[in-house]
Amino acid sequence: MATDSFPPVVAAQINYLLSHSPLSIKIDQMWAGCKYSGLLDRFSLLIPFCLDYIKWDVIYNAQCPLAAPDIIFGPEDENFHPFCVTGDEGDFKLPKNTLSDWNSKDPSRLLTLIHELRDLYMFYQKKRIGEVDDDRLKFEVSTILSREGIEMYMSSGVEKPEEVKFAVPLLDMNINKMVFGCNWRHQQKIFLQVIFPVGRKYVSAPPSAPRLKLVSSPELKALFSIEDVKLPPWLDGMCMAEYLPNLEETLAGLILDAVSLIDVRRRFIEALAAAFGRPLEADAVFCRKATFLAASGVFTFLVHFFFPTQFPKQQPTLMLQSSMHFNSQGAPIRSHLLSEYPWSPRWEPSQMVERIFEFLVEECLNFKKYCTETQLQLQ
Repeated sequence: MATDSFPPVVAAQINYLLSHSPLSIKIDQMWAGCKYSGLLDRFSLLIPFCLDYIKWDVIYNAQCPLAAPDIIFGPEDENFHPFCVTGDEGDFKLPKNTLSDWNSKDPSRLLTLIHELRDLYMFYQKKRIGEVDDDRLKFEVSTILSREGIEMYMSSGVEKPEEVKFAVPLLDMNINKMVFGCNWRHQQKIFLQVIFPVGRKYVSAPPSAPRLKLVSSPELKALFSIEDVKLPPWLDGMCMAEYLPNLEETLAGLILDAVSLIDVRRRFIEALAAAFGRPLEADAVFCRKATFLAASGVFTFLVHFFFPTQFPKQQPTLMLQSSMHFNSQGAPIRSHLLSEYPWSPRWEPSQMVERIFEFLVEECLNFKKYCTETQLQLQ
């Protein structure tokens, strides 16, 4: 993120926020409050909350960059007044907070402010949901409040029904430490998103099942695909406190299996080396990719292997890349992804490698012909 167009003091705070926050905070827009100053001084932040993003505008003043910024919340949060409290006589007092104790020379102040406001926003949403006249929601909240890290959000609007969304963190295990050598910056997590419609007292219909969805940290897909998990059914009369234990038990087993499959992929790459030689490149952490140099006569080419997380149940995908033929942009010519070759997850690794090798003996001739024809068309 280029922050050179901001005043140096402001740029330092932005850079510290983006590089040190444990949340994946993003800048959505940047603009200037005064077109004659030549400096940007305001921007929109996308802040992760309840498996979505809330958008807040941060307003500095380029003419007075040492002053604390203003924060503008979204239009749906007009009743969110985080630093205002009602006194005994109905007046408003401003408690001590990051804004009242602003120090522009401390680059961490913006980060502290945003995290402080987010915590207050979480409390604000819990308070809103606690005031909803829905016995089912009140019961659900009371049964899961003891779980750490739960976030909730109430959405409402003129054209959409009121809903309450829960983001429930699952699995009390440190997935980062289970994968040796991984460089994940953030702690990898899995959440269950649960969305309840807000019920009404005068509606006699039985409550419907909530909408459920598993969500994980984006980086986790290198180890484990959350899309492959089939959620257990939500039975009539069930609540979240009953639903979560079985789901967590299932997920814990799947994560352990996914970690064990790293070694299965590693051993297969080692088996490939017996036929293709030492790989030019290989993913040493998750063992999801490997590249080998091969030759058929004078024709030399690379063989790229892409391994799914479910290997060997799912076979690897191959791609060939010529070392001798290039397209009009000067890039090496590559084949399409190849997966139509003999495969059985019950075979020994040596037999899998043998079948792949036999397939490539024929396929590399087709690829060489394709490369030659492609290059002739460019002449």
